[in-house]
Order: sequence, then structure tokens, then C-alpha cells
Amino acid sequence: MRKEISIKNQVSELARVNQFVDDIADELDLDMELRMNLNLVLEEMVSNVIFYAYPEGKTADIELEAESHGQELTFTLSDRGQMFDPTAKEDADPNVNPMERDIGGMGIYIVKNIMNEVTYQRLEGRNLLTMKKTIEQ
Repeated sequence: MRKEISIKNQVSELARVNQFVDDIADELDLDMELRMNLNLVLEEMVSNVIFYAYPEGKTADIELEAESHGQELTFTLSDRGQMFDPTAKEDADPNVNPMERDIGGMGIYIVKNIMNEVTYQRLEGRNLLTMKKTIEQ
């Protein structure tokens, strides 16, 4: 299975991302917990691109690709925004009181804890975030 979607860097597009994940979950017959976790992961990472990758007011494309081979489901998020490697950021401490915690960091912490592998590369002016999950079929 291979699917892709191209969206604009607008919050309203998150509904299309959720539908994209739901369609994949239906096709692969994934359970509700995994479906919800995948929706959370993709919403977190796409939101980061929408809010931080481009100057305010600039409209740009974001590509999301999903591939499934056997028991591995891979999502690749791609954009031409400013370079940012979320995997290089130190993990947030989940034990710190949210009122005392620095802003940011929890999203990638959640993603790293849901997905089996998260990698980043900057290639030909593009941010490529690859997120892999082992699935039971």
C-alpha cells in the first residue's frame, strides 16, 4: 500500500490529514488505539510545519506519504520550510509540571514514544521526517 496527500500549510487542512490516516487505518484494518495514536502523531508533526516552517502569511505545500510493507507502516512528511530537525531537540521531561515546563518539545516526545523509529534529513531544500511503526496484521 502506498498513498500520498498534498496539503497547504493551513490549520483547516488538519481535517484532511485525519481523514488520510483514517483511510489508511481502514485499509490496513488497524485497531482504534493505533488509529488514534497515528492521528495524534501526524497532527502533531503537521501542525509544527503549519505553525513554524514558513513565515506568517506565506502559503506553501506540505506532502505526506504513507507506505506499508508487511508489518511496517512508514509516514514521510515533507516540506520546503526552514530547516528544523525535531529529532535533535532534547526530549521534554514528562515529569515536570506543565505550568513550569518550557514551551515546546512534548509533541516530538509523544511521537518518539508512539512510533518505533523517527528520523530526519534535509535533502535538496526539503525537510524529510520519516516515522515508522510496526503494525500487527
